[in-house]
Amino acid sequence: MSDIDTKATDAKPSNFIRHIIDDELAANKFARRTWSGAPGPAAQQKVGAGDTAKIRTRFPPEPNGYLHFGHAKSICLNFGLARDYGGVCHLRFDDTNPEKEEQEYVDSIIDAVSWLGWSWGDHLYQASNYFQWMYDFAEKLIESGHAYVDSQSADEMRANRGTLTEAGKNSPFRDRTPAENLDLFRRMKAGEFADGTHILRAKIDMASGNINLRDPAIYRIRKATHHNTGDTWCIYPMYTYAHPIEDALENITHSICTLEFEDQRPFYDWLLNTLAELGCIDQPVPRQIEFARLNLSYVVLSKRKLIQLVEEKHVDGWDDPRLPTLVGARRRGFTPEGFRRFADMIGVAKSDSWIDFSVLEDCMREHLNETAPRRIAVLDPVKLIIDNYPEGQEEECLAPNHPQKPDWGKRPVPLSKELWIEREDFIETPPKGYFRLFPGNMVRLRYGFVVKCIGCDKDAAGHITAVHCDYMPDSKSGTPGADTYKVKGNIHWVSAKHAYATEVRHYDRLFAVEAPGSGGRDFLEDINPNSKQVITAQLEAALKDAVAEERFQFERHGYFVADRVDSKAGAPVFNRAVTLKDSWSKK
Repeated sequence: MSDIDTKATDAKPSNFIRHIIDDELAANKFARRTWSGAPGPAAQQKVGAGDTAKIRTRFPPEPNGYLHFGHAKSICLNFGLARDYGGVCHLRFDDTNPEKEEQEYVDSIIDAVSWLGWSWGDHLYQASNYFQWMYDFAEKLIESGHAYVDSQSADEMRANRGTLTEAGKNSPFRDRTPAENLDLFRRMKAGEFADGTHILRAKIDMASGNINLRDPAIYRIRKATHHNTGDTWCIYPMYTYAHPIEDALENITHSICTLEFEDQRPFYDWLLNTLAELGCIDQPVPRQIEFARLNLSYVVLSKRKLIQLVEEKHVDGWDDPRLPTLVGARRRGFTPEGFRRFADMIGVAKSDSWIDFSVLEDCMREHLNETAPRRIAVLDPVKLIIDNYPEGQEEECLAPNHPQKPDWGKRPVPLSKELWIEREDFIETPPKGYFRLFPGNMVRLRYGFVVKCIGCDKDAAGHITAVHCDYMPDSKSGTPGADTYKVKGNIHWVSAKHAYATEVRHYDRLFAVEAPGSGGRDFLEDINPNSKQVITAQLEAALKDAVAEERFQFERHGYFVADRVDSKAGAPVFNRAVTLKDSWSKK
């Protein structure tokens, strides 16, 4: 965890979750408790028994995909609360589905959370390490009459579940005796039955108005190899059963999740209170609190849609800089500080709302403006030849590394007879109000001399191939008398002899509309065809030494990063993170 994260600020943002925590801490709700000795492996100890954490939160991703922007909000919320209240936050993998989970995702999640600037210390956990506990708790539920083995088919269970307006029907197997259920459950564990032949369900209320309480499934047969436990198990707990138990075993005080889990809270509470009554876990049990998930314009955060974008190759993999994954954002040049600033800015609410993508971009701009050194890049180059500059002569001009930070010093920028300038900085017949190069006009070469345009060269098709000018030898920036030249135009440039030519990728929003796929449209129809443009640019010579993930402001153009995948020592390529100003609001 970086220094910026370990220091709680005096001005904490106010929200309903903090109000709840304040009230519970004032009531001493989470005083230290003694572990009651739940069934399970003797080596399992009560998490945090020796620390003094006031609260305990957790970030519990399923390792079945890459983290996205919505996860960043949850990460900052859970780790930020732990930081501010003198608590700890656990990183836990809810790996209860062996058919969709892989070690690749575990590794990527660890890397992403760490990149965002947060640390979990010794508190890294996996749900699969609690499988024996979960199984033993399930036997306790069976023995006490709170769970039964159902042998209906999936279609029969679905038909008997009922609707939002009609009660469900009891399973014909609901009245099996605890002994019968225990025997069947143990045989399920032993691998005696095929997938789908039996399932363990909680016995609650098939007439409940909350469908999630109509005898929800808690264990199913899955003869699949798990990335952590191998082939030890052929039955696996359902997420909704496993998650509350994980929270209890880790002594979580506040189980913070998004609003789609609000309807699951009654089962969360039922399970933990039932297990507490059976002597399996202690009171008080963890408290689930729901908050509004991140809804961001111009973005899709659906895991299904993200998978489709990757698998159908609409993007260049999970780390494509246009994709709203954290690994993609990192490659694009977004910063951890920008994400943390964004999370603080949008806050935490109880109801859903939409955040415009420009808010996230502005947070990135603010941080990059403070931290990115300035460099010169010509992205659409055309030659500028200084006709009266001595052949073979070179000299250095001085450019500030950051105009608002003089302590960062200046760097030498070489100047020679032939330069690269932006093609848009010359127009043979200019419109009114155009102050850059055109025949007869004078401009200043930024950090260099004043020059006067005297014409241009064209090819057979009439395309401009070079611009010609004369320079004023006594006009060099920073020298006595330079200010006597009053010009309205100021253009940037790089020496053609010294420039570094490389690939630059202009990344923009992946989707061209605010709500991709709205109105029943296929969301793929809304992909922005100009979301990626690759050019060859002429860059200031110093940029040749940029290392992967080093960020810069390219003057006049925006903020760029040396690509972390394709850059090589002495040969970086660059990705545009964000433009200098919001261009989409104008559109």
